[in-house]
Amino acid sequence: MALFVAIATFGSSFLAIPAGVAKAYPVQHAVNVIAGVLLGPGPAVIIAFVTGLLRNVLGTGSLLAFPGGMIGAFAAGWLYHKTNRTWSASVGEMIGSGMMAPLFAVPYAKLFMGTTAGFFFFLPSFFVSSLIGAVIGFVLVQRLYKLKVWKASIN
Repeated sequence: MALFVAIATFGSSFLAIPAGVAKAYPVQHAVNVIAGVLLGPGPAVIIAFVTGLLRNVLGTGSLLAFPGGMIGAFAAGWLYHKTNRTWSASVGEMIGSGMMAPLFAVPYAKLFMGTTAGFFFFLPSFFVSSLIGAVIGFVLVQRLYKLKVWKASIN
């Protein structure tokens, strides 16, 4: 888990893509997919939380890293473990971080950040970030499977 936190924290400081109102940090989403498949939803959420905490302490993230990362990590791990299909972790990441997290970001941002932005304000940047990261995570999971790092269904 510490290795995933290090990869997500370090990678997010180097790979950021402007996406609407925020920056897309696809490394966090890729780590969510891989951790969800390898470790499950609980550890994936812990990894996302610790990564968000470190990024905020280091000044490379925002408070939106918490709902964006943690919801996607849970959805990726949960959906993979329900279907046993690696592609479902990527779909879970896109649904969790890309579509559900903006719903949670609205009251969260109002309470902790003082903004009154609505769902459609957050949706484009959250979705772009999670889409890019989910694709990267899916490709990496496929490569790890081919290297026989673990046995999983790749259907």
